[in-house]
Amino acid sequence: MLRRSIIVAAGLVTLTLGGHRLLPELGGFTPMLESLLPWLGVPVPILLAAALATRSWQVIFAVLLPATVWGVMFGPALLRTPPGGPSDVSVATLNVGATNAESAQAARIVAEDRDLVAVQELTPGGPAAKVLDERFPHRYRIATVGLWSRFPIVESRKVDIGLDWARALRAVVRTPKGDLTVYVMHLASARPGQTAQRDETLRYARKVVDRDGSERLLLLGDLNTATTDRKRAGLVPPLSDAQQEAGSGFGFTWPASFPVTRPDHILYRGLTATDAGVEHVPGSDHRAAVASLRF
Repeated sequence: MLRRSIIVAAGLVTLTLGGHRLLPELGGFTPMLESLLPWLGVPVPILLAAALATRSWQVIFAVLLPATVWGVMFGPALLRTPPGGPSDVSVATLNVGATNAESAQAARIVAEDRDLVAVQELTPGGPAAKVLDERFPHRYRIATVGLWSRFPIVESRKVDIGLDWARALRAVVRTPKGDLTVYVMHLASARPGQTAQRDETLRYARKVVDRDGSERLLLLGDLNTATTDRKRAGLVPPLSDAQQEAGSGFGFTWPASFPVTRPDHILYRGLTATDAGVEHVPGSDHRAAVASLRF
């Protein structure tokens, strides 16, 4: 009975890992499962210990299958070394937290040595905005999202992502190496069984990217879409992911106290990511996603 249970459990983990894209969405529950996909590796050592106790090669082999699939899927992220080298722009994005009493300190930390800082859940005129206004000569804000820049912002406007309120902007930043188009977006939230509005804002985001002919483009923000969520495939490609290209590890950003997934992203085209990572900041329930890129 124990041997059969181990084999069945190992098979379920293997099939879920390797075939998750074939599973029906089940009203949005499957994409939420995909958001936690790397954590399906947690049962594997437990199953392996139990398999070794049975002294059955058949059971041990069955448990090695999910271990192998997990390693193929996620091992490269753990072993990746950032390419490094010179960079032309250093960026950060942070959902600062609308009720964060420490937002000023959070903004001060995330702004350190950055050229561009994107922020979501801003309180207009609040502590975070004031600190960033002091640190950066150029800025553009729309309601609860904003972009601060060390370089001049030569164009700026609100962007429609299918919501009844403004949570996205577009700005053209003039750097010493040329113009860079930057989008800051805070897409609709996703919860188990409630992903329809988030999915709609993702479709809007893809349309915005497709219609933009800019040679160099950045998309920064809280996309409420994990790296492993099937719905993010609508944006990557055509865009590249800084964490996947130049970061080590999974780069989880939420929840800040013990991150288990990554809804915060730095996506780009026409650039090369040289480094990427995550920074802990005070108060917010998100960690900041950071990256350096080269023109």
